Amino acid sequence: MHISTNIWTWVAVILTFGIFSFLWKDNPFYKFCEHLFVGVSVGYTIALTWYNSVYPDLVTPLFREGKLIYIIPFVLGLCYFCRFIPKVSWLIRLPMGFVLGWASGVAIPAYFQTNIIKQIQGTLLTPAIFARWDVFLWALISFIGVICSVLYFFFSREHKGALRVASETGIIFLMIGFGASFGYTVMARMSLLIGRFQFLLRDWLGVIK
Repeated sequence: MHISTNIWTWVAVILTFGIFSFLWKDNPFYKFCEHLFVGVSVGYTIALTWYNSVYPDLVTPLFREGKLIYIIPFVLGLCYFCRFIPKVSWLIRLPMGFVLGWASGVAIPAYFQTNIIKQIQGTLLTPAIFARWDVFLWALISFIGVICSVLYFFFSREHKGALRVASETGIIFLMIGFGASFGYTVMARMSLLIGRFQFLLRDWLGVIK
């Protein structure tokens, strides 16, 4: 056992225990660590945005290279600060509308290409899947799961008879999907927790290598 003498390691340990103290109850120490984390994160994000986006993509072309066309995004960016001036607060709608419209136009086709169309292609029973029985079995299960899950959200008719059986089967597939997503999220959080314990036992206490 060899306890670290690095001051920054001790700072990290104190902040780690400060966050863990929330497991006991909400306390000022946890609040301090939380606010410190949020403040540092916001400051880091602002600096990163300035040096990686604003300065090279706006300041340099507009003020150093004299490209006047960049006045348009500059003015739209300033409109965001109109939110703090009640008389002209409505101007914030201009950049927000532009960003939302542009983002929707870019994201919707990409989403269709990468999710919906790919999902439909993966659901189709092609002749290639009949080469192996296990591939055919999983393809059939996937096909049934997709169809039944979609039918669960079909509310134009009362769910009875075959539609009821299909919708109830869809519920099972949906619960399996939600459970897998939740399990993946829990495992991701557990990996972060394990990383903190490794830091405490290895870098701080020197118990493990």
